[in-house]
Formats: sequence, C-alpha cells, structure tokens
Amino acid sequence: MRGRQGREEGQRGPAAPSKAAEKPAEVTPAAYLQKTKKKSEEITSLRYTMVGDAAGQKVTGEVSMRLKPTVGMSMTMDSPEKPGEKVGIRLIDGAMYMGSGDKWLKFDLKTLAPEQAKQLDSLGSAQQGQNPGDSADSLSAAKDLKKVGEETIDGQKTTHLSGTVTLDEMRAASASSAPETKQRQEKNIKALEDEGIKSLVMDIWIDEADQAKQVRTRGAGTSGPMDITIKFLDFNKPVEITAPPADQVMDLGEMMKDSEGTA
Repeated sequence: MRGRQGREEGQRGPAAPSKAAEKPAEVTPAAYLQKTKKKSEEITSLRYTMVGDAAGQKVTGEVSMRLKPTVGMSMTMDSPEKPGEKVGIRLIDGAMYMGSGDKWLKFDLKTLAPEQAKQLDSLGSAQQGQNPGDSADSLSAAKDLKKVGEETIDGQKTTHLSGTVTLDEMRAASASSAPETKQRQEKNIKALEDEGIKSLVMDIWIDEADQAKQVRTRGAGTSGPMDITIKFLDFNKPVEITAPPADQVMDLGEMMKDSEGTA
C-alpha cells in the first residue's frame, strides 16, 4: 500500500506551497508615503525636537503644536546669541509672544503693518510646515525616491526613504491638497524660496504605525547650508498652550499707540 501511495503522489506532482509560506509583496516607497500622508490627516497635536543648521545659525529646540480645533504653538530654542539661555515663541489666538524668563514681547498679527505681520507669521508657518504629512507629500514628488533600508530609532523599527525634490515639484505635489493644507505648504515653500533654496534632499523614517518618526531636510541657501533633523516625540496627546502672565508681557501694539500719543 505504501508503494502504491508513493506512486500516486509522484504522479500528482509536488504539493502547492501554503499561503503562509508565500513571501509578502514588497511595499513600494510611494506606498509608504501615501500611508503616512493618510495617517497624518488624523493628527490633532504633535511634539517634536529639531536640531541642525539654518540660515547660518545653529538650531536646537523643542516644539509643541495643537492643530485642531485651533492652531497653537509653543517653541523653546537655545539662544543663538547667548549660549546656555533659552528663548521662547508662543503662537495663540492670533498673537505671537517672544521672550525668555519673565520678559515677553507681544505681537498682535492683526494690527501690525503687513510686512511685519508677514515676517512674524512666517515663523509660525515654518513650524506648521513640520506636519509629517506635508513632508511625505513633498518627498513623493522626488524622481529618485528610494528605500534606503530598515533602521531603529528610539527603540522603534522604521523604514528609511530618501529622495531629492525641487521646490517646483513640491508646489506641483501640493496642488491637489486640501485648501488648508495647500496654504500651509505654500507658506513653507515660500520661506524656502526666500532663503534662496531651490531643491531639497529629504529623508524620512516611517514607523510600523505608518507615522513619521524622523525627517531630515538638506538644502543650499544664500545664507549658508540648511540641514535640519526633526524627531517626532508623540502625536494626538493633549497640548496646552497659554499666554505668558500679563505682568511679564509688553504689548508692542500698545507701546506704539502710546508713542504716537506722546508725539
């Protein structure tokens, strides 16, 4: 019986491989970015660190941002002029506060001269541009987009992607974005143009939950090379942003009114 069974199995040929033994299809770099962009639509708040060089200065800081229901930002950075001292920027309710310790200056973006408001608004817009979905959208336009490999960051397994993208390609990629997203991306692109940057080398590390864990951006501008690494600490956790105590704040608008009255 065993000989007959063996002959019958031989006539049928080898058994088909089981589903479990089949190798899963390789995820393309573009598919990774699409997942991250989709995941980023769910972000209501985020925290991240940034380190590197920009406009000829060293940059080191930590940012907490609330995206919904209203935008708010709190950023603490090492002072480029006074080593060891921290400076802060807070953006809340249409006003920006800049200062350190117990001394703050308030800028009401609605009452400033258009050029002043534009310059200050660009500070907040640049940070809003750190939404990982925007980075994924921009990198998706790179013609040399590639998967570098698997890497572990802060104990998390990530997939490292890289590519080079021009600002024109970034702008084209943002054309199909939602109006709010497109406006944010346009401000970020304009800030890069103002620095004389024409193209970026971008690297993004995506974790197993399809969220960006780290983004590195490099470019050459008129003020020197830019090389900034953003590391995302968490997403969708409560972020409370408050204005500094009133007795520590000098309101630029009120100061200007007083000076005009005195004149």
